[in-house]
Amino acid sequence: MSLIQLHEIFHAYPDGEVSAEGVKKYLPVLSGLTLDVRHGEVIAITGPSGSGKSTLLSVIGTLLKPDSGEYLFEKVSVESMDETARAKFRNRSIGFIFQDHRLLPQYSVRENILLPALAFQKQTTKEQEERADYLMQNSGIKTLAHKYPEQLSGGECQRVAICRALIMTPKLLLADEPTGLLDAANANRITDLLLSVNASEKCTLLMVTHSEPVAQKAEKRFGLREGKLLQY
Repeated sequence: MSLIQLHEIFHAYPDGEVSAEGVKKYLPVLSGLTLDVRHGEVIAITGPSGSGKSTLLSVIGTLLKPDSGEYLFEKVSVESMDETARAKFRNRSIGFIFQDHRLLPQYSVRENILLPALAFQKQTTKEQEERADYLMQNSGIKTLAHKYPEQLSGGECQRVAICRALIMTPKLLLADEPTGLLDAANANRITDLLLSVNASEKCTLLMVTHSEPVAQKAEKRFGLREGKLLQY
């Protein structure tokens, strides 16, 4: 069964220039892009810098509305949701992992992991706190629970970011260059952790990466070229 379906997705950005007639010029980034991802798959998307990989993840993650096209998540139209519904859907169904981990320095490891749970409620539940402990234990960072981001290594910060992305038990995990700032050893550990998460949590994993070793570990691999995806 399909988890996400993208059909004829177009998106362009203003390129800063104006025509002689005073019309803004646009640079196409996604040009009729189509993608079908099934539940539980591991997908890697590669492509040169500026090819639109992060734009594509933003569309899939509902952080960006495409100019046109259809996006279905479990057969439900994402475009039909209003902003509040999209925000709740994003919080409950999609986990994000970024290259620079984006941990908040004023919060401890455990507090950073639990932050998504506070988006639409005033306090965390016992179940959410137990899940945070479970995720830290499985990721090998339980002993770091009360430390702060500045006290952690790059690999440890990325493990925290993975736990944070999983706290709401998402169906889809989006990873934007998750190993881009790590050395080879840590990159390999993080990739293996993401694959183990895919297996244990039964969540679909979609990674954007420049790393050939990371891309080779995915079940399916696509290249983004001229605004469209080509499967290898």
